[in-house]
Amino acid sequence: MQQPFSLPKKIHVIGASGRSGSALVKELQKNGCTVIALIRTPEKWQETNLSCEYRIIDLESSPTLLNALQDATHIVNTAHARHALTILKMSPKTATYVFLGSTRKFTQWPDSHGNGVLAGENVFLKSGRKGVILHPTMIYGSQGENNVQRLAQLLKKLPIIPLPNGGKALVQPIHQSDVTKAILAALSQNWEKASSLVIAGGSVISYKEFIQIILERAGIKPKTFIPLPVSLLKTAAFFTKFVPFIPTIETTEIQRLVENKNFDITEMENKLGFSPIDFKTGIAQTKL
Repeated sequence: MQQPFSLPKKIHVIGASGRSGSALVKELQKNGCTVIALIRTPEKWQETNLSCEYRIIDLESSPTLLNALQDATHIVNTAHARHALTILKMSPKTATYVFLGSTRKFTQWPDSHGNGVLAGENVFLKSGRKGVILHPTMIYGSQGENNVQRLAQLLKKLPIIPLPNGGKALVQPIHQSDVTKAILAALSQNWEKASSLVIAGGSVISYKEFIQIILERAGIKPKTFIPLPVSLLKTAAFFTKFVPFIPTIETTEIQRLVENKNFDITEMENKLGFSPIDFKTGIAQTKL
C-alpha cells in the first residue's frame, strides 16, 4: 500500500482465513499492526501461511466470541454480516467496528445472502456503536476468488456466449486490493456512530464489456455473443446442475445479471481518501 494509514496498534479480524480476511491480515502486518486472527479451523488458517496470534471461534456459539473479543478495541468482520448481532453482543461496547457487507442488499431478487446483509446492517446501525459497514460490489482479484476466475473457466468451455438481454446491464467490480485499502482507511478514521458505505470499482462497464475484457485477459479466442431472453437462460441454468464439467448456475444468478450494479463512488472517495482502480487495470493483475 502506498498511502500511509494511521492505524490502531491492535486489530481483531474475524474470518481471517478467508479471501478478504487473509488479504487484510497481510496488509495490517505490513503496516506494523498486531493482528489477532479469529478463525474457525486451524487447518484453513495454516493454508494461508500467515503467522500471528489466532483464536478459534464459532460464530454460532457466543461463548467462544466472548472470550476471543474481550480485549478488542478494533474489530473487523470479514465473515458474513448476518453475524453482526452476535458479534456486537459479545464484544466491548467501546470497540470500533468495520463490517464487510455486500451490494447484494440492493437486489430486486433477494436471497439468503442479501437478506442476511440487510439484517446485519440494520442491527449495526441501530446498535449505538461506532464504525462502518462497507458494502463492496463484486470482488475480484483475490487468490482463489470465485467470481471472475469461475466465469473465466466457464467461458473457456462455452462454444458461444449467451448474453442476458444483450449484456446491457452495468457492472462495477472492485479489486481485492481496493477492498483491503477501504478497510485500512476505515480503521484509520474516528467514527462517531455506526455508518454504512458502498465501495465499488473505478469503472462502470456493461456486462458484455465485462465478458470481453475477461476473454482477452484469459487468452481465450473471440467467441460469438448471442443475446437471449432471461426466461430461456433461466431454463438452461436449471440443467447446469446435471452437467459435471460445467459450474452450477442458479436461476436467480441469471436474473441478477440484468440488474444494473453501478454506484456513485463520490462518497467512498471523500470518506476513505482514495480512488479505486478500473477493471482493465485490476484484471491485468489477476491470474485467470
